[in-house]
Amino acid sequence: MLFSTYRRTRSGAAAICLGLVLALPALADGPQIQVKHSEKIGDYLTDSEGNTLYLFGKDEQGMSTCHDACARAWPPLLTDGAASAGAGVDADRLSTTKRKDGTTQVTYGGWPLYRFVKDGAPGDIHGQEVNGFGGEWYAVSPAGGKAEAGETGDQSDGSSGGSGESW
Repeated sequence: MLFSTYRRTRSGAAAICLGLVLALPALADGPQIQVKHSEKIGDYLTDSEGNTLYLFGKDEQGMSTCHDACARAWPPLLTDGAASAGAGVDADRLSTTKRKDGTTQVTYGGWPLYRFVKDGAPGDIHGQEVNGFGGEWYAVSPAGGKAEAGETGDQSDGSSGGSGESW
């Protein structure tokens, strides 16, 4: 009886270990980028958990300029794998860039993607048109620019006025 219990326990442990090993590739996958809609700003991108994704007007295409205190207020969307495109997201616009600290950040249409610490729940859009850290912040549209209600196409220049809120 004791030997039988030992064998079952050992077999169960082996099955758990095998399951963890098989799950590791899934853990390394990147986030899924999705599209949500708001009456305020129209269609915009979110991460897998529904958190709004923002672009920073001061960034150069493909390169983040938001580090240190900026990155604490606007956490970059980091990944260990490739991001995937949900419905309405153009997979060809998804890519990554290396940050100065060596981490990998997801980009869309060349813009590094960020979340905002003041967005307390999925669907919050408190970072729209915020002026902080030397530039303006906008939710990202599926077209790859700033999300604005009634606008279509790519407005990726980040040149319109902000709300005056600053950090």
